[in-house]
Amino acid sequence: MVEPSLWMKKVAANPGHSQWYIERFRSMARAGEDLAGEARLVDAMAPRGAHILDAGCGPGRLGGYLAAAGHRVVGVDVDPALIEAAEQDHPGPRWFVGDLAELDLPARGIAEPFDLVLSAGNVMTFLAPSTRVQVLTRLRAHLRDTGRAVIGFGAGRGYEFEQFFDDATQAGFASDLLLSTWDLRPFSEDSDFLVAILRPV
Repeated sequence: MVEPSLWMKKVAANPGHSQWYIERFRSMARAGEDLAGEARLVDAMAPRGAHILDAGCGPGRLGGYLAAAGHRVVGVDVDPALIEAAEQDHPGPRWFVGDLAELDLPARGIAEPFDLVLSAGNVMTFLAPSTRVQVLTRLRAHLRDTGRAVIGFGAGRGYEFEQFFDDATQAGFASDLLLSTWDLRPFSEDSDFLVAILRPV
């Protein structure tokens, strides 16, 4: 039995949390705020028509953008309410409810490996700590050998960057590029955010 994610523990403690999160981003979108910075970075890295996995896709803001840009997108999230919102707000990608620690998309009829894996929105910090290496290993398993994973999360959320680097190495990744923002500012020891671009080894 896989330990429940910290996100689902939060939802269990506050059943309205998912809807609050969904409405927060819908409100920001109505206000014209820029919600696609992470997706623009991934789009710039991707060949046209790339196969992209949005791991921890939430209500679909990034996968929706990438699909509109012409990519073949599959989004997975553990929270059924977020997947329902993604289906409503961003038709086009294939959205699935699933735990990243048990990710097996070939079992769902998606056998082709992915060119890119995106995990934004602090997804890594919402994982159950006991599943972190397992999640990264499953992401690696779904990535083609020439592909890359792009993972971003903030400091001070219970997952130290050095531990993440160790976990990523254990899962079969090496770092290609480390940034401190989605708009390409360099990473340093005192950065409070990490965007790691990883390659399979």
